[in-house]
Amino acid sequence: MRPERMQRLKVAANSGENPGFEFLQECWNDDPALQIVIKKLLAKFPQWGIAIVDEVLVDWER
Repeated sequence: MRPERMQRLKVAANSGENPGFEFLQECWNDDPALQIVIKKLLAKFPQWGIAIVDEVLVDWER
């Protein structure tokens, strides 16, 4: 499952297209290795409105 998730995160990094809060949260909760990738994505694309607060993903729109 990690290769598929990693590929989707790479596409998001290259395109700037938000893969969705639910997808990011699922990756965050299931795979600590992907947390590093997600942290870099959120730093690169603050316009997505997703942040990390106390090691938890937060969607500012909710």
